[in-house]
Amino acid sequence: MNILYVSKASVVAAHRDKVRALSRHVNVTMVVPARWGRQPVEPADPKDPPVQFRAVRLSGYNHFHVYRHAYRLVRDARPDLVHIDEEPYSAVTGQFVFHCRRLGIPCCFFAAQNLPVAMPAPFRWLRSRVFRSVAGGLAGTEAAGEVLRGWGFRGRLAVIPQMGVDPDRFLPCPAARARTRARLGLSEAFVVGFGGRLVPEKGLPHLVRAMVNQPADTRLLLLGEGPERGALERQVRAAGLGDRVHFAGHVPSTAMPEWLVALDALVLPSIQLPRRMEQFGRILIEAMACGVPVIGSSCGEIPRVIGEAGIVVPEADSAAIAAAITQLRSDPARGAALGAAGRHRVIEHFANDGIAAATAAFYASLTAAA
Repeated sequence: MNILYVSKASVVAAHRDKVRALSRHVNVTMVVPARWGRQPVEPADPKDPPVQFRAVRLSGYNHFHVYRHAYRLVRDARPDLVHIDEEPYSAVTGQFVFHCRRLGIPCCFFAAQNLPVAMPAPFRWLRSRVFRSVAGGLAGTEAAGEVLRGWGFRGRLAVIPQMGVDPDRFLPCPAARARTRARLGLSEAFVVGFGGRLVPEKGLPHLVRAMVNQPADTRLLLLGEGPERGALERQVRAAGLGDRVHFAGHVPSTAMPEWLVALDALVLPSIQLPRRMEQFGRILIEAMACGVPVIGSSCGEIPRVIGEAGIVVPEADSAAIAAAITQLRSDPARGAALGAAGRHRVIEHFANDGIAAATAAFYASLTAAA
C-alpha cells in the first residue's frame, strides 16, 4: 500500500519516528513544509522514508496554510491513500480533500481538537465538506473523537495517538545525565524541568511560583522558546530566582533525550483557556520514556496520559506543584518507582511501533472500503 503523508508536525525530526515505524507496514512518502514560520525545519534522517519538503503559503499559520502545486503532487504520486495530518476544518485539509476527490483517491484526516468550540461559518462549511468527502478520520484521543461525532462526523473513525515515542531514542542514560548536568553546573542539584513552547496555555507562571520556597539547590530548567519568555524572565527576576532558573531556549528534537535524562522531575502545568486545553502533552511521554518522574496538571488529556505513572495536581495550583516537587525530592525511591512505571506505560501504550501498526490497519480498512 502506498501512502502520501502530509504533515506540518513533521518539520520536527523526532515526529518522523512514527512515520519511520509506519514504513515497516506500508510504503510512505512524507510531504512536509520547506519552511514553518520561525521554527527551524529539522533535516531528514537517512533512516526516514522519502521526504518531500514543499513550499507552502502562509507558513506558520496552523489552520490557514496550503501547499503550492498540491494537485500535481497528488497526481504524480498516485497513492492508494492520502493521510492529511491536520484538523478537518484546516485549509490544507480542504485543499487535499478537493484534489483527492478529483483524482478518485481516498483520504483521511487527523483531529486533536478536544473542545467543541464554535466555528465561524467558513470553517463550518469546510469541515462539513471534508466530513462528506473523506474515507475516514483519526482522532488522537477519545475526547477528540467525541468532538468529531458531536460535530456530525459519521464516517469511519479510529482513536490512535498522532505520534508516540521511540523508546530506543528516549531512554534512561546515566552517562548522558551526568554529561548534561556537569555541562550546566547542576551535578549536585535537584533539577525540575519543563519542555515545550513558552505560551500562555502551558501555565508556566504557576511553575515559577512553585519554585519560590524550594531549597536553594532545587533548580528549574525550561526547554523551549515562545512569546511568554520575556514575561517569565521578568517574573523570575522579581521573585529573586535568577540564579535558579535556566532558560535553555530552543532544543532540537533529536537533542531532547540528552536534556530530559538530566532531570529529576518534569512538570507540565498546563491551564485551560477559553478555546484551548491540553490535547495530549507529548513532552510527558518523552520524559516518561527516559525514566523521569512526571508531574502534570489536571488540564485536558494530561491525567489520561500519565495514568498511575506520575503525579497529577489541580490546574493552576502553584502550592500543589510545589508539594509534588517536595514529595519527589524528599523520597528518591518514589521518584525512581514512578520513573520506571512511566517508561513501562509508554512502552505499553505510546510506543511508535504500536501506533504505527494500528494506523496501518486503519489504512487497510479504508482502502478496502473505498
